[in-house]
Amino acid sequence: MKIGILSDSHLKTSYQNDVIKLLKEQEASYLIHAGDICVEENLKTLQDSNLPYVCVFGNNDMPIIGVASKYNIKKEPYYFKIKDHTFKLMHLPYYLSGDTDIVISGHTHTFKVEFINNTLFINPGETCARKKPLIECALLEINQNKYIISYYYKDINSNKWEVKNFEYDKQ
Repeated sequence: MKIGILSDSHLKTSYQNDVIKLLKEQEASYLIHAGDICVEENLKTLQDSNLPYVCVFGNNDMPIIGVASKYNIKKEPYYFKIKDHTFKLMHLPYYLSGDTDIVISGHTHTFKVEFINNTLFINPGETCARKKPLIECALLEINQNKYIISYYYKDINSNKWEVKNFEYDKQ
């Protein structure tokens, strides 16, 4: 199972479109957005991906509250399950306790992955390239015995995605 993870799109719809295209090319079966979606057009691109998706409100998402009922957007922290794996999704990294298999957050605009006490923590970095000139996202592959996280990034002036992989044995 492969899950595409993105966060902090802000007003950069074209960057979000690039990320969704990449994640679909990498055979993601689901999309998870960790907030700061900011505009309805970004919600629409998630919906138009034709993949199951979920997202949470970020601290800059006041402009989309009025259209939220049309999309799969939740309040944080949001707990859900995909197959046999439990997830906690949030924007602000305030609920980082390991009470699920996988904890996903955004807000910091910095990619980070850790595996602590059988919980995988992922922040996919920023889609909007605001703090640095990189468009970022992550792909989580869940196998029977491993988590494989692919961190994708590209310079805003490049068409070439770079990737770094991280693997953790599930216990």
